[in-house]
Amino acid sequence: MGEAGDGRTALHAISAQSPDVALIGSTLDGLSGEQVLNAVDRDGLRTRVVMLAARPEPHQVYAALAGGAAGYLTKDADARELCDAITAVARGCTVVAPELQAGVADEIRLRTPRERPLMTARERETLALIAEGLSAPAIARALHLSPATVKTHLHHIYEKLGVSERAAAV
Repeated sequence: MGEAGDGRTALHAISAQSPDVALIGSTLDGLSGEQVLNAVDRDGLRTRVVMLAARPEPHQVYAALAGGAAGYLTKDADARELCDAITAVARGCTVVAPELQAGVADEIRLRTPRERPLMTARERETLALIAEGLSAPAIARALHLSPATVKTHLHHIYEKLGVSERAAAV
């Protein structure tokens, strides 16, 4: 066990003692908690870091977890919560204070790109004609395309919509 009053001392102690878990405050003198976390990750130290802050914003918690933190708690956590979190993190779990979880989930939703690819203009046009009830050969004539090209567009539409048939696409 060790204790440090500032970020540089904390990083030195982590490097020298290699604890399984380090509880790091977000606001430290010298190096911030985030800088200590980044250094632990950069240096390939095996210590798992649990961040601790008074009132962290969701983007701060997200950034810390994305940066390698194994947990994030508030300074309101009591001794039992701290001990339970340290034990869980030492076993390989990730711990986020319950009062921070909704904010982190919202941050993930904000930052996650939409995975469904957009359809091209031609695919949208093809889909509209499918909805009107036209067959692939009729769509080919209407759009001045070969039936094989229309079938390719249909295949791409089905893939992008995650369906396997015309009715589901419409």
